[in-house]
Amino acid sequence: MSLQVIILAAGKGSRMRSALPKVLQPLSGKPLLAHVVSAAEQLGNAAVTVVVGHEAEMVQSVMAKDFSLNYVAQTEQLGTGHAVRQANEVYGDDDVVLVLYGDVPLIQTATLNDLLGLVTDEHPLSVLTITLEDSSGYGRIIRDAHHQVSCIVEEKDATPEQKQVKEVNTGIMAVQGRYLRKWLGELSCQNAQEEYYLTDIISMCVAEGKGVATTEPSSEIEVLGVNDKRQLHGLERAYQLEKVEQLFEQGVTLLDSHRVDIRGELAVGQDVSIDINVVFEGKVTLGNNVSIGANCIIKDSVIADNTIIQPFSHIDSSQLAENCVIGPYARLRPGTNLSAKVKIGNFVETKKAQIGEGSKVSHLSYIGDTVMGANCNIGAGTITCNYDGVNKYQTTLGDKVFVGSASQLIAPVSIGDNATIGAGSTISKDAPEDTLTLSRAKQISLKGWEKPVKK
Repeated sequence: MSLQVIILAAGKGSRMRSALPKVLQPLSGKPLLAHVVSAAEQLGNAAVTVVVGHEAEMVQSVMAKDFSLNYVAQTEQLGTGHAVRQANEVYGDDDVVLVLYGDVPLIQTATLNDLLGLVTDEHPLSVLTITLEDSSGYGRIIRDAHHQVSCIVEEKDATPEQKQVKEVNTGIMAVQGRYLRKWLGELSCQNAQEEYYLTDIISMCVAEGKGVATTEPSSEIEVLGVNDKRQLHGLERAYQLEKVEQLFEQGVTLLDSHRVDIRGELAVGQDVSIDINVVFEGKVTLGNNVSIGANCIIKDSVIADNTIIQPFSHIDSSQLAENCVIGPYARLRPGTNLSAKVKIGNFVETKKAQIGEGSKVSHLSYIGDTVMGANCNIGAGTITCNYDGVNKYQTTLGDKVFVGSASQLIAPVSIGDNATIGAGSTISKDAPEDTLTLSRAKQISLKGWEKPVKK
């Protein structure tokens, strides 16, 4: 027996009012469908097949960036049963088939494991249900006098009495392959929607004398679907609040829990403080006693103990050692690697820069494609000129280098240990260690010069 996961993702999502297919709409920085696939892949050796339809090529192209998946096409939108039927060739009689939905993004792997664990020869079908105070719009779980599931009735086909039922179908189910194939072949579209309902296989299972097992998720958020931008926004906020609760449990200080967004994975140490309007993207790690100021964006980076990120700073794909001070208004681009006690000040941009312990780039500078030693001091307005319009070159600075303000270092160039570069210099040749190097035009004053006057 093997596990085959079928994810339904063929719909257009007209209510999104977007050229982007519904399953590619972003939640916490990645497509809805990507959340579902991630949960499925954590089940172990599961083969994942996605049923695509609307903008199938776009869906496959986007998902190919992070996943290797099987795809089958549903060219006509004739219901969930019809969609699953398109994947009949991907599973065998002895497989267990798990059916998921590309627009139900926050399903948890633990819940799916519970559901799969209920599939037995006596219960070849298990269904994930949930009890809601307001069950309108959902298919109702109808149980017999012995509290056994007898069928699922869709909202449009339900009687007034059935509409009072609070336990509803989430659409997520697991079923043995041999039964699924048989029941899909027996589906009818004689209903209010004139569609092939996958839920009709519940009554078929009961008719064959088999039991239908059920379980519920730990949280309603796991099974909430998305049909329009309002629902997407609501799910985003609910998801972010869950993330915030996890941070509180880990001892993080948040100045405003409603004004932080975690669009990926955030790992934190002790005594972390996060101010308002901070966005974390991708995989971010914060060490002990890290402080993040207001209005910062941090992506795919590691920030070590006791480092301070001051307001309005952007950090992308960078590594920061302990006791660094960044910003305000600093931009660390991919490939920045800071040693301990480095200071990157306001309006400083770095890119592919390795900066040694204790070095300072305090303001108004660009440091790119650079290897800098320890305890250097870079004056305001310094630029490493690393690009000639076609190729990029490296600038190398030794230890204890002092670069005066408004200097340009024309790469490739090397500055020796303990060298000093005079302010306003353009350095295009290597500067030796323990030496003052400068390049300036001779200053002259012209007597008798008259200022121009307005005519």
